[in-house]
Amino acid sequence: MPRSSDPGRALATGPAGPWFVYLLECADSTLYCGVTTDPPRRLAEHNGSAAGGARYTRGRRPVRLAACVPCPDRAAACRLEDRVKRLPRSRKLAYLLACSGAGGEGAWSPCATS
Repeated sequence: MPRSSDPGRALATGPAGPWFVYLLECADSTLYCGVTTDPPRRLAEHNGSAAGGARYTRGRRPVRLAACVPCPDRAAACRLEDRVKRLPRSRKLAYLLACSGAGGEGAWSPCATS
C-alpha cells in the first residue's frame, strides 16, 4: 500500500480501523492532539520510549494521555482532530470527553456512523 511522504500521516497497512483521536497534556501544560490506530504505541513514541513522536512533544516530555476517542475510520478521526484543533484550549478536553460518551449517557459523537 502506498505511504504518505509525511511519516506522521502514514497510511495504515492493516485493516481500516479502528482509529483514535487522542489528546496529550505535555509537561508544560500545553495540549497536543493527533490520530492513531495504536494509542499505547503512539504515547510511547511521544514520550521517547520508542522511535517517532511529534517534534512538538519532544521538548515537552513527559506527556500524559488526557483523552482518547475511537472513530470508525481514518476520515472520521481526521475530521474530529480538525474540530478539536480549532477549539480554544479550555474546550478541547471537555469536547473529546463528550464525544467519547464520558460526558453522559447518550452523548452525541461526531465519530458515530448513521
